[in-house]
Amino acid sequence: MRLAVVAAALTVAAVGCGPKNPDYQSIWSTTPTTTTTVPSEKPVPFSQYLESNGVSGEPVAPDKVTDLTISMPIPPGWQKVDKPNIPPTTELIAKGDGFPNAMLIVFKLGGDFNAAELVKHGNDDARLAQNFKQLESSNADFHGFPSSMIEGSYNLGDQRLHTINRIVIAHGSGADPEHYLIQLAVTSVADQAVADAVDVEAIIHGFTVAAK
Repeated sequence: MRLAVVAAALTVAAVGCGPKNPDYQSIWSTTPTTTTTVPSEKPVPFSQYLESNGVSGEPVAPDKVTDLTISMPIPPGWQKVDKPNIPPTTELIAKGDGFPNAMLIVFKLGGDFNAAELVKHGNDDARLAQNFKQLESSNADFHGFPSSMIEGSYNLGDQRLHTINRIVIAHGSGADPEHYLIQLAVTSVADQAVADAVDVEAIIHGFTVAAK
């Protein structure tokens, strides 16, 4: 099945513009954070990179993964979104009808791959977004698993969006465990980023990926 990662809703990306925008970098990683530079080569969609390297993916609902705990908290005033255009394997929560929102997507991966190498390309979809402006990025592990994170802002129609995106490649315990690609993206309207900061921080801080 085709891996429609990150581009799924362009809940991919990062944080907005201006000095008042909050910086969530310090709470994203459970290991010391390292800031990466923007690669000089032209990025390609992450799904395209995975497919070109023989990596396949099957969407799985986060609560159906038997060997990992994958979850995000729901802040007060937010609710799960259930709409016909949202796949049943995707977990989407929002405050109101649009933004802010948070999307959690999981794929069970197949193929022969190096997880640490794959995640180096996990931020490319964000960099391909319209008028993307990067604030931070990191390839530090998340709870001991290979991960990439990016913050920035981009245009979607007539809106400027502020988004934080993290991709984790995780596996359960055992001799030959399944591997999963997990994506969390938290998005708000850029000029509302300060007002949404408490809720966004709660989601980011409470995001869990752990072997059972």
